[in-house]
Amino acid sequence: MNTMKLVILDRDGTINVDRDDYVKSPEEWEPIPGSLEGVARLNHAGWHVVLVTNQSGLGRGLFDMATLNAMHAKMNQALAAVGGRVDAVFFCPHAPEESCTCRKPLPGLFEQIRERYGVSLNGVPAVGDSLRDLQAAAAVGCETHLVRTGKCAGLGPAEIAALLAAVPGTRVHDDLAALAEFIVLRERHEKAVAKGRADPPDSGAAPLQ
Repeated sequence: MNTMKLVILDRDGTINVDRDDYVKSPEEWEPIPGSLEGVARLNHAGWHVVLVTNQSGLGRGLFDMATLNAMHAKMNQALAAVGGRVDAVFFCPHAPEESCTCRKPLPGLFEQIRERYGVSLNGVPAVGDSLRDLQAAAAVGCETHLVRTGKCAGLGPAEIAALLAAVPGTRVHDDLAALAEFIVLRERHEKAVAKGRADPPDSGAAPLQ
């Protein structure tokens, strides 16, 4: 049984605004409203947050490691300003044609997390805005969550249902702030149940139908 409370997050489209032409500089890195506060809420409830992100812009030559580090420095500073933090960022630097094992939907980044922290990922919440995020997480036994931001922004119920059909049990949330609320309230409810008193949690999360 894991003793570490861990949440795994996608980056582009989950924490920060995604771009069709890639996020290529610190200036282009902009947080989704409420996302930084969502991370902070998880932290304050004792959760460790790590990121898993495809960054093929490196392999495509759109930016270099110094620029990626600068993006993450901006992110970390913005998180710190609201009392949040991420413990680590695991990223795939490869372009699709490089046939690596770490580019989502393959689970290599999640396997790196498992090795780094020495924990099972079974049941660990993993959050993203695309099918490939869910597929990579499900491959290592994570509990999958989808946010309606980034690539899922503006999709209708039928499109969401079609996207989730390949990953049964996925829960859907409006955004990262709503996901954080769900996790915190669920844990509070579970603790109350253990003490013999609990009301049903009001999570606002919708399971796959």
